[in-house]
Amino acid sequence: MNLSDAEQQSLRRCVELATEALEAGDEAFGSVLVAADGTVLAEDRNRVGSGDHTRHPEFALARWAAENMTPQERTAATVFTSGEHCPMCSAAHGWVGLGRIVYVSSSAQLAGWLAEFGAPASPVRGLPIQDIVPGLVVEGPVPDLAEQVKDLHRRFYSSDSTD
Repeated sequence: MNLSDAEQQSLRRCVELATEALEAGDEAFGSVLVAADGTVLAEDRNRVGSGDHTRHPEFALARWAAENMTPQERTAATVFTSGEHCPMCSAAHGWVGLGRIVYVSSSAQLAGWLAEFGAPASPVRGLPIQDIVPGLVVEGPVPDLAEQVKDLHRRFYSSDSTD
């Protein structure tokens, strides 16, 4: 995978947002929505600590895009994210008609990390995004940043935040 400097910066921002989520007591996920011209349109972090486990950043960005972008702008946009979309977020992405996704770590990596950490498995099966949205351009994982994301998840599951 050959990412531009701007795309790598967007992924680094996702890791920063995931760090912010962790520091707020949420699971470590962050995402950035970028227009075709490279303009950052919106960003968010995981907010599931409230008890609403649908408050994923990818889902929030899909809703934002539906409310603020034309269908053509959505198709041309890219969602950068620290972790591969879960099935709920993949479906939202597909229904809204967003374009390309670039993720740092895959759902398969996350499942392996959770097992390694002795953490509970996700209540929803992790599936590749293309199993939910066939034909979508999806790129990842990005090994240079995946270890940072793994460390964030390690920190989350080794803290008292899971009690």
